[in-house]
Amino acid sequence: MDDDNNSKVSPWKKAVSSYKNSEDYQSTSFNIRGNKMNTKLLFVLLPVAVVIIFLLNSFTIVETGHRGVKVVLGKVQPESLEEGLYFYNPIISTIKKMDVRVQKYDIETSTYTKDVQQAKMHIVMNYNLEKTKAHEMLENVGSDWEEKLIPQAVNGTVKAVIGKWDAVDLIGNRSKAQEEIQTMLTEALGNRDVHVTRVEIANIDYTPEFEKAVESKVVAIQTAEQEKNKTVQIQEQAKQRVMSAKAEAESMSIRAQALSQNKGLVEYEAVQKWDGKLPTYMLGGATPFINVTPTAK
Repeated sequence: MDDDNNSKVSPWKKAVSSYKNSEDYQSTSFNIRGNKMNTKLLFVLLPVAVVIIFLLNSFTIVETGHRGVKVVLGKVQPESLEEGLYFYNPIISTIKKMDVRVQKYDIETSTYTKDVQQAKMHIVMNYNLEKTKAHEMLENVGSDWEEKLIPQAVNGTVKAVIGKWDAVDLIGNRSKAQEEIQTMLTEALGNRDVHVTRVEIANIDYTPEFEKAVESKVVAIQTAEQEKNKTVQIQEQAKQRVMSAKAEAESMSIRAQALSQNKGLVEYEAVQKWDGKLPTYMLGGATPFINVTPTAK
């Protein structure tokens, strides 16, 4: 009877039944069930991951020395955010950070003096973005405002100021030129919300030919000054001799007048000059230059 039932089962059912009992089927079935579980887990974890990523990107910290500028749907918000922690919607907005610390701009540029001498200038400038104007700078100029504003302002100002001076005069008046450059840059960049704190002309170099000519001129001026001083010294010495001779002549005139009016003064002068010795020989008829006749007692 069993053989009759087995004979009635089709070969296809036998094959299916045999496959279900095989190890391959069991493994495949397990994988299918595992994949179903993984799919369900993925659908659960994916939203959680999205939420976590959203939260992680929905806040930022504005560090010390910076200002934050919030941009919503491409529009800059009318305020500059101070240092601190800020939350925002990362889908429609972002917070850009602007550095407001003091920066150093160091440049070497060439220009011409008033007398058309080429001067190579080394300029150093300290500046910073106005803290309350960060949002306006981002909106009106852009995040690359330094590249757009600083070189143009410095080069233009240096050329304008140095062009007022002759090359030789500029050497001795560097501080005045430096002050003028700083004043002009403070005004020009101040109008663009940039604060200039210091400008220095670190060095001025001219062509070797001009520097040699200046050196020769300086030597010539020093030599001329020395000769002038020597001439003044000679003139002063001559003036002193004239004054001394004039004083001597006046003294002799006064003495001569006094002697002519008082004979006793003549003998007094002789006594002042006498060494105390009488002459050894006296010619006949000669009389001593001083009357030595004893006075009667």
